[in-house]
Amino acid sequence: MESAPNPDLILIATGSEVSLTLTAARKLADNGTKVRVVSLPSWEIFDRQPREYRDSVLPPAITARIAVEAGIKLGWEHYTGLQGKIIGMETFGASAPASILFEKFGFTTDKIIAAADELLHRT
Repeated sequence: MESAPNPDLILIATGSEVSLTLTAARKLADNGTKVRVVSLPSWEIFDRQPREYRDSVLPPAITARIAVEAGIKLGWEHYTGLQGKIIGMETFGASAPASILFEKFGFTTDKIIAAADELLHRT
């Protein structure tokens, strides 16, 4: 999937969440939404890049952003902005195969698509 040059929506993920996010992005794109998926595995490295580069990856004008993080939500608002959404964990201690945990805690393409629809209709 080619990155949208002027996206309606930016989806941000790391690690195992990237494939889930790409699946959601494809479904959104099939319905006409211009989506950019950003893999952001290191905040520290990204934040050290020149402002021009960071703004080319996460254009400030695009406020419809969703971060998908199977860990804690804390800190992701730096990349989603206050108008964006974060699909992440609020609790700790669950143990099961990843597919079961992802479903239980809402790490699904349907949840990403629902969050995207809400953001796009709000912005």
